[in-house]
Amino acid sequence: MEPGHIENLSILYQSSDFIVVNKHWDLRIDSKMWYETLTLQSQLKHHFPELADPDTYYGFRFCHQLDFSTSGALCVALNKAAAGRAYKCFKERQVTKAYLALVRGHVQESRMTINHAIGKNTTEGLTHMMCIEGTEGCENAKPCLTELTVLERGLYDGDPVSKVLLQPLTGRTHQLRVHCSSSGHPIVGDFTYSFKKDIRPFRMMLHAFYLRIPTCGELIEVSTPDPFVPTLDANWQPRHQVQPLEHVIHALKTAAAAAPDPSPGETSPGPLGGQDGGTQKGRAKESAEQRARCQQWLAEWAAEPEN
Repeated sequence: MEPGHIENLSILYQSSDFIVVNKHWDLRIDSKMWYETLTLQSQLKHHFPELADPDTYYGFRFCHQLDFSTSGALCVALNKAAAGRAYKCFKERQVTKAYLALVRGHVQESRMTINHAIGKNTTEGLTHMMCIEGTEGCENAKPCLTELTVLERGLYDGDPVSKVLLQPLTGRTHQLRVHCSSSGHPIVGDFTYSFKKDIRPFRMMLHAFYLRIPTCGELIEVSTPDPFVPTLDANWQPRHQVQPLEHVIHALKTAAAAAPDPSPGETSPGPLGGQDGGTQKGRAKESAEQRARCQQWLAEWAAEPEN
């Protein structure tokens, strides 16, 4: 696969208020390190210099985040009003996300719900990682849910692997990576959660495939090309199809379109719970901490001068 460079920015959707890009793997949204000149921000500034806003921290208002190693759909708001509308969708749990992944081993169940609370790892040397509640050094664990659907079973570089669709129902940092690892099926190429052992693949096989943000007046709904096909990576050799991807996505789209809008006054946590996850089931009253985090998100990601 071709490594990222300044020119290869793929646009999935564009309007006067939003751009959705297909983020490259191993690419940061932004970096304060002088030697990391290639970022999503620099790509956007190169292709759309007239749209960059110097009054925002990143130059662009990213509506959510993806890990450095994760590729796929990422939404960018082009003005403060649009950012607020997107934020409202995240806040009211109207956003639908689905990720494609290759995971180690053959997952036996065709569908499963992974329900493990995830917290911050405070163990020395592992503080950059998250962990499952009950493990040594795990603090501040919060309930997390992920729906996993098996699409194909096959081999990657000769080892048994399953291709799955992951739908995060909560939004915790590294949620999908931690949940897959804890279920005994870590994501192929996840250097961090394999404890630096899974080094042969050229990338981590996690990709944000589908994104739906029903903002007021504009429905943003995109699917990316599937990066995990043999024509793009000959190491992946599917042997048995469990469910066609297009059927699973069609069902997901139908369910998302049929979901009722939240009632006025019903609120929920903001969008910055994590970089891997998105939507959540159920609605709960927003706490003071959650409200402060949401306000910080607007201040840092959609800032404009008062005058």
